[in-house]
Amino acid sequence: MDAIVCVKQIPDPEAPAAAFKVDEGAMKVLDAPGIQPVINPFDAQAVEAALQLRDASNGEGTIRVLSLGPDSARDAIKHGLAMGADEGYHLNDAAFEDGDAWTIALALSKAIEKIGLPDVLLFGRQAADWDQGTVGSIVAELLDLPSATVLRSIELEGDIINVSRVVADGFERIALPMPCVLTISNEFGDPRYPQLKQIMQAAKKQVEIWGPSDLGLDAGQVGAAGRRVQMEALFQPDSDVETEFIEGDTAEEKAATLVRRLREEKII
Repeated sequence: MDAIVCVKQIPDPEAPAAAFKVDEGAMKVLDAPGIQPVINPFDAQAVEAALQLRDASNGEGTIRVLSLGPDSARDAIKHGLAMGADEGYHLNDAAFEDGDAWTIALALSKAIEKIGLPDVLLFGRQAADWDQGTVGSIVAELLDLPSATVLRSIELEGDIINVSRVVADGFERIALPMPCVLTISNEFGDPRYPQLKQIMQAAKKQVEIWGPSDLGLDAGQVGAAGRRVQMEALFQPDSDVETEFIEGDTAEEKAATLVRRLREEKII
């Protein structure tokens, strides 16, 4: 079972809200001082899914971790290697900066072709910073592969992968031939946590670094130059919500006061 897992480095979702700042002029999220970025949690679950698929194949196969981003994205790749992946690839070039989902998917698809199409391509269901959840599906389209998104479970059965997909009113069972593209949801479960020995071993592994020319792409096809969606504004919304606490000696008294206030505000 050969797999490629695409991962992304993002601002720590557990960082306090006060640490989140936006440069509205540059339309960029600023790095929170003293808080290191982390691997996208959904992507860590995608690495876990790849490891479980390999376990189901008697431990045979190669798992490769691929990421597009600045120097810090190397840490996300190393996290995947520490979990148990075998090789790392980093698309790191100034030309890749400020791209959109299309340019990112285009670069990833070219890198996947350069590495060699595996049995399965895995992504997190979405990145926990922008929450668009489209890159995996675009890669599937570019590579003309079957895909299934927002998965809570996967099971290998010969040359078929059976998956359970989260939908609005329950779950959907799908069987896909390989090669295919899968995006993993948080319902899949917690990923394994790398141990110190694995972290030290991952630190010694070399990560291949590629730019656009290594992928047969022109700099004008990627990053800001190639994006198809233009950002008009990025800002933190103002919040002027006022909270009123309803007081009373009993629950009945509080309920009556709440109803009166809602009527005064013409909410009911």
